[in-house]
Amino acid sequence: MGEEERGPRVVAGVSGSPGSLAALRRAAAEARRGGAELLVVIAWEPPGGDFAHRSALGPLPTATLRLDAGRRLLAALDTAFGAAGPGVPYRGLVIRGTPGRALVETAPLADDLLVVGPGRRGRLHRWLFPSVARYCLTHAVCPVLALPPAPLSRALASVHRRIRLWLPLDARELTEDRS
Repeated sequence: MGEEERGPRVVAGVSGSPGSLAALRRAAAEARRGGAELLVVIAWEPPGGDFAHRSALGPLPTATLRLDAGRRLLAALDTAFGAAGPGVPYRGLVIRGTPGRALVETAPLADDLLVVGPGRRGRLHRWLFPSVARYCLTHAVCPVLALPPAPLSRALASVHRRIRLWLPLDARELTEDRS
């Protein structure tokens, strides 16, 4: 079946992070609602990038790195859906490359839907690791559904900061209703 003959597809990238698992669950719901196929993508690159991998004294074989990415994809599917699966026709794709580019290239048509998680917050992390969601929003030709952060993510990040900085933490702060 050629690209022009295929039905609608919903593409979601996974990394195993809570945000990517939320995006995967939402993508499955969107696929179910629209009668679409679900494509679950995990992108991988050699540690340090291709140049560092080629120039390393004892680099891991790329087959091993690809196999590890495939295992992480299966683990993400299992974490998100368990043995029941997503409830829609789906395919898992292991793609060598950066996550944003892999997702955009997997959803090349205007009738595809690309679902991305919120990614990590924090200035240092954003500086070191470019935003996959931002890349997809600026480069995709199809609609992109970018999920907002979970309501508890801000509170959890605050707890992590306090722990890292050895600041006192009162457990009652975590259970109080702050509405």
